[in-house]
Amino acid sequence: MKLVIQRVQHAEVEVNNKTVGKIKKGFLVLLGVTNGDTEANADYLAKKLCKLRVFEDENERMNLALNDVGGELLIVSQFTLYANCSDGNRPSFTDAAKPDEAEKLYEYFCRKCEEEYKIHVEKGIFGADMKVNLLNDGPVTIVIEK
Repeated sequence: MKLVIQRVQHAEVEVNNKTVGKIKKGFLVLLGVTNGDTEANADYLAKKLCKLRVFEDENERMNLALNDVGGELLIVSQFTLYANCSDGNRPSFTDAAKPDEAEKLYEYFCRKCEEEYKIHVEKGIFGADMKVNLLNDGPVTIVIEK
């Protein structure tokens, strides 16, 4: 499982010109699931994400987590994080988990962040053609994989 985390001032995701998820300050998270990922992977990454201290404190040091700043999550599934471009110019996506498996882990991950870590979660629509708008803050972009 792989997360691309962007600290944002605001972000939203649209499907068919309709906003389906929208947050203010927080993280836009692009989440990819690979073959063999488990709920244990999701548990580890949910904890890392929700406790990640990359918001500035009163001394302008990255020292605060989402709950410390009232931050929110916008989590968008993205199988292309597991694109393999090593042969030729057309990526292979065989490393991405099958859609039914990936969707279960995506939904589990979102619930874990919301229920266990008490973070407000907005989502895209799994498998849809989505348009993501964001204002990256910093910019701060972090990749975590488990």
